[in-house]
Amino acid sequence: MIAAIYSRKSLFTGKGDSIENQIKICKEYGDRLGATEYIIYQDEGFSGKNTDRPSFKRMMADAKSKKFDIVICYKLDRISRNTSDFFKLTEELQNLGINFISTNEHFDTTTPIGKVSMGILAILAQFERETIAERVRDNMLQLAKTGRWLGGQEPFGYSAERITYIDEELNERSLMKLSPIEEELQVVKLIYNKYLELHSINQVVKYLNLAGIKGKNGGEWSTIQAKRLLSNPLYVKSSPEVEDYLRELGINVFGTPNGNGYLTYNKTKNMTQDRDITEWIAAVGKHKGIIGCEDWLKVQDIMDTNKDKKLPRLGTGEYNSVLVGILKCKKCGSTMKIKQGRKSKENDGRYDYYACSNKDSSYGTKCDNKNIRVDKLDKMIVDDMMAYSKEFLIDELAAAINNIVENNTSMSKIENLKKDIDEKEKAISNLVKQLSLNSNEQVTKYIFSEMEMLNNEIKELKEELEEEEKQNSAINEQVDNTQVVVEALRKFNHEYDAIKDIKHRRMLLRTILDHVTWNGDNYTYNIKLLVGDKKK
Repeated sequence: MIAAIYSRKSLFTGKGDSIENQIKICKEYGDRLGATEYIIYQDEGFSGKNTDRPSFKRMMADAKSKKFDIVICYKLDRISRNTSDFFKLTEELQNLGINFISTNEHFDTTTPIGKVSMGILAILAQFERETIAERVRDNMLQLAKTGRWLGGQEPFGYSAERITYIDEELNERSLMKLSPIEEELQVVKLIYNKYLELHSINQVVKYLNLAGIKGKNGGEWSTIQAKRLLSNPLYVKSSPEVEDYLRELGINVFGTPNGNGYLTYNKTKNMTQDRDITEWIAAVGKHKGIIGCEDWLKVQDIMDTNKDKKLPRLGTGEYNSVLVGILKCKKCGSTMKIKQGRKSKENDGRYDYYACSNKDSSYGTKCDNKNIRVDKLDKMIVDDMMAYSKEFLIDELAAAINNIVENNTSMSKIENLKKDIDEKEKAISNLVKQLSLNSNEQVTKYIFSEMEMLNNEIKELKEELEEEEKQNSAINEQVDNTQVVVEALRKFNHEYDAIKDIKHRRMLLRTILDHVTWNGDNYTYNIKLLVGDKKK
């Protein structure tokens, strides 16, 4: 059994347990376990606060190469004083099949009690991680209440700037502050004024894009971006009235209203999950507000009123449409998106439509393909697929699979290449033996020449082998995918209606369809199957 011994000492002094004593004690322990060989790793002059040490890193690299069977150290703190780092080490060693022993604490993962200790360490490590995360979050929230900019995506109209100041105790401090970008703030004022005039976010966005007014990163405006900007208290001049409005929403408000804008924090968890509004924080910031409180509150009132007026959607919508992502515009080739139409005269609601994304973003200047109701086109495509005779397609695909398999010569080529490589490697091995037995200079030169030639041939064969294996893998993948399609075709009529989950329905349809194109001029569609086309 080969044992690795790790020793560490913070400073080159005579105090404490010397490196030599640590190694001696570890060897005595290893001898009792039956260790026959030792690899010594020692870091002198390095702290135990983290694992950024040269010999420690070398030991872990050797562990991955399985150069030893067990790791022995004198004390646990020789490895690390951090519980998380220590557990990470023992977990990594355990995954590699390497046991860990600390002689001073009698920590030994070769014993049942040692394995129990590992479980306790895991709990402690998790607790430490969660405690640190909670402490960081609490500190960030306390800073947020002071109105500081804590980082992240800079809002439209501002850039983040570090400023320094002197505190009450005459110490120099620094913080991040939002600095105005006047050109962008003029656009913000324009958006608020236009919304107060038009009472429609869609109309405001249309105005901005047609006028060539760009967003933060030079892109076109979207309704979501405009809505976020209009509802953001970042731009309002803080006042008691705005503070009351935010508190009524359930937001925790901090700071004294002074005309500066509000910064909002703690709105999401783990960057993706929205928090309840009662957990949000709004704090008076260090930047000046630019929208008067009366206008800002009027904008919020209009948006709330429009929200209450919203009619139910009568079409299937994005989450229930089966052609999202595979429906293309016949005229320009762009993807068709889901768009809500005008109020239906027959029903109390609005229908959803498939609309060319190019047409929608250019307001009809780049494409004029007519829209089609989501529920109508989805039904036409599914009914067409139900009525379509799939036996011919299944036979064609089955024949294609057989043809691929029968003509696949990759496997035999791979076997032959492996055999050639093996023979040449054996030839090199024999030449090495001859080299060790022969001292004649001419013969030695000849042997080296032969070995070099064989090495070059092996290299070329391995490159050829790699290409053949890639080709064979691609063929196997093609066969597997085709078999999936055949199975989907066989089950389509029986399973489609039985499937209630729209995502599963969409997946089943996409195993058969490559894409669908829509031409609104003559009300026709083209279904591109995996084999052949269908037009209607």
